Amino acid sequence: MGYYVTVESSVKLYVEDINPEGSKIIVFLHGWPLSHKQFEYQFNVLPAMGYRCIGIDWRGFGKSDKPESGYNFNRLADDIRTVVDVLQLDNFTLVGHSTGGAIAIRYMSRYNSFGVSNLVLVDAAAPIGFTPETATRFLTLALNDRPKMMREVIDSFFFQYITSSFSEWFFQLGLQAAGWSTAAIIITLRDEKLYADLQKILVPTLIVHGVHDKVIPFAQAQEINQKIKNSQLVPFHYSGHGSFWEERDKFNQLLGQFIG
Repeated sequence: MGYYVTVESSVKLYVEDINPEGSKIIVFLHGWPLSHKQFEYQFNVLPAMGYRCIGIDWRGFGKSDKPESGYNFNRLADDIRTVVDVLQLDNFTLVGHSTGGAIAIRYMSRYNSFGVSNLVLVDAAAPIGFTPETATRFLTLALNDRPKMMREVIDSFFFQYITSSFSEWFFQLGLQAAGWSTAAIIITLRDEKLYADLQKILVPTLIVHGVHDKVIPFAQAQEINQKIKNSQLVPFHYSGHGSFWEERDKFNQLLGQFIG
């Protein structure tokens, strides 16, 4: 079922809550500039295995409200904390992909891992996000030709072949975002760093990263593996930036094994 949670005056986040009676909870944070729907191929499988799957659209993206401000990691982490409080979530696994991984890391450090028993970072945009050069290119496109920007995102996203139909679906997910929120996150990814956050993460952490990732290099996954004490890195050898889809069967099985 889907519903809205108020996180700030006049700002509501959309939450997809699948199998609310599930015995174990997984909270999913999508990547930029997508929505919770990117995890469709997890939501197809994991609830039937007994998991409660909660997908949150960050402010500015998907079905959530799209205010003009609030797109730094602190505010985005605060939004997640509010959802956790309102839904009274505890002992849950937090899964973050790409920029969602960066938000998850900030949540862990800012709130001392509140409620989180396990952390899963998928092709995470950490400890840094975009280089200044990449940010400048995407920002220019976001402000002048956002559909072209989204096509470029897709072109660099996957290692495996994707059909034109799948590409169009992914394209539309990205265009659900507001132009201003799309641009604001690019600036956040350029300017904010997460080095200090990593050492504060103490829960068991699974790091999944595509070896062929052109968006966030695999070397960054190796770096965060070194800096998060209780972490393990699992390379996905047939994936780029979309390991949750490109090797979805392996991903879903690994996630289930990790959570237990």
